[in-house]
Amino acid sequence: MNEPQRTPLYDAHLRLGARMVDFAGFEMPIQYESILAEHASVREHAGLFDVSHMGQIYLRGSGAIASGERLVSCPVASLGVGRVRYGLLCNDDGGVVDDVTLYRMAEDELLLCVNASNIEKDHRWISDHLGEDTQVEDRSALTGLLALQGPRSAAILAALSDDPPVDQLRRFRFTPHEVAGVPALVSRTGYTGSDGFEIYLPAAQTEAVFEALLEQGRSEGLRPAGLGARDTLRLEAALPLYGHELDDTTSPLEAGLERFVKRAQGGFIGAEAIEARAASGHSRQLVGLEVTGRGVARAGYPVSHNGTPVGHVTSGAPSPSCGVPIALAYVTPGAASLGDSLAVEIRGRAIEARVVQTPFVKRGGTAAAQQELEGSGRG
Repeated sequence: MNEPQRTPLYDAHLRLGARMVDFAGFEMPIQYESILAEHASVREHAGLFDVSHMGQIYLRGSGAIASGERLVSCPVASLGVGRVRYGLLCNDDGGVVDDVTLYRMAEDELLLCVNASNIEKDHRWISDHLGEDTQVEDRSALTGLLALQGPRSAAILAALSDDPPVDQLRRFRFTPHEVAGVPALVSRTGYTGSDGFEIYLPAAQTEAVFEALLEQGRSEGLRPAGLGARDTLRLEAALPLYGHELDDTTSPLEAGLERFVKRAQGGFIGAEAIEARAASGHSRQLVGLEVTGRGVARAGYPVSHNGTPVGHVTSGAPSPSCGVPIALAYVTPGAASLGDSLAVEIRGRAIEARVVQTPFVKRGGTAAAQQELEGSGRG
């Protein structure tokens, strides 16, 4: 068995007393003080995450944009330089190879930020499906990535950044910046449902910027935050996690991601299969659940309607912001209407739940509002 990899911040996590776990082949902090405190810090002040386990794959050359259009489900050519878009890599059967964040670096250059568990898989898949005049490069091992999230994140980052003021950067935009004297790419994106930034850095200088941000943000209530809080935050925002809501068998449409699929344009790998699956009728649909009985719905727990099995939970946890347990689940379309009463089997007991609107928490921290997925990062 391969030993877990370490990010550039491994030693910093140990100094801060983090509890480390193996996640996607990396030794990562699950929490420092507590998941609840770190979650609240992001919603109310700011939290700083190490997401250097994520992958960075570049496409370059005169054919890079055409290759991107074929590889990714979202429109690519219409994406302006300095802008970010969320999309999916799909296989020939219309399933999801991975979900990615797409950056238009230049007229002939794209950056795909991919999930840590899929770096090698995605690099191989992309390489096998490149068009002409396109070069691919995996720079994951050379890149550190920090996520500064929460309502005070802009003020903290602006104090350590050069001109133009980074707090004026619009959402789903990115720009080169110096952060604490280190050249970086700063993107106003995130995976928490709160305002924030993702900061791409040279791996060797990531720790210096991490420490500078923690020092600058101390008076603003900034805390280091681990994967535990990242998961409860993304769940409240109803953001999918690969391996839970998405996998090689899942159509983006049954996952509720139609707005990130260029259905009218087509032309990407899997497009015809996605349409064929839609025409024949999907057998499941992703919904949000609020558990009204006593218990917490966890991934894999069966879901039933009037005693008849209708699906399973993909992600679930107590929601610190909503004050009740919440979950995402795939259920048959007939049991997917808002307000439908379902049951989750928890330790052999059928616990009441109901279908509710997602996201459970909108950007800024209040319950149930419009989806805000575009431009998000992933796990």
